[in-house]
Amino acid sequence: MVTRAESAAVTRRALLDAAAGLLDLGGPEAVTLREVGARAGVSRGAPYRHFTGKDSLLTAVVTESWERIADQVHALRIDPALSASGKLRGALCTLLDVGRNQPHLYQMLFRRHGHRPEELGEGLDRVRRQLCGPGEDPAADRVRAAGRFQDEFLAVVADLVGERNRQHYGALLLAGAHGITDMELSGHTGSLGITAEELVDTLVRMVANAGGPA
Repeated sequence: MVTRAESAAVTRRALLDAAAGLLDLGGPEAVTLREVGARAGVSRGAPYRHFTGKDSLLTAVVTESWERIADQVHALRIDPALSASGKLRGALCTLLDVGRNQPHLYQMLFRRHGHRPEELGEGLDRVRRQLCGPGEDPAADRVRAAGRFQDEFLAVVADLVGERNRQHYGALLLAGAHGITDMELSGHTGSLGITAEELVDTLVRMVANAGGPA
């Protein structure tokens, strides 16, 4: 017999998968609770029993994505077969792959809070949380998940350049990765006759030479 908690978990999973699929297809504007519910095959009211609104649903999608990326970077970090440079290259390519394959999600991962159309309902979400009780805090979960990725990434950077230099070079590497991803999405890497992976290799090599031995 399926328990109520197990049934709720299945429904929540279906809603998150449906929202992620709609986000990939059409961006945040394509994600509505009604369409998510229809795509997940649940009742019209089911999404509202799991999420306070569109923003909390999208925040949960982003949180899961950060957790997944953090898991991938962690696996690279503890892989004994990879060099420090290889681990860093893999971590940067993990971000590149998200930007390449899920550009709408990628934009949400690094958005400035409160500056996207999907966040227009945030005020209503906050009122609902106040009326219905504290419950979960999707925004706090998102921050924790993003922080976990940052910790894993900086640990990979530290293996290459040392603990003292990890934040400086970590910021430089992330800025470079964002630029490379944007260049590829806009078609500029192709017009310059170079691949995103080649640019990542150059970036890692430059940091390794400047920050310490690989």
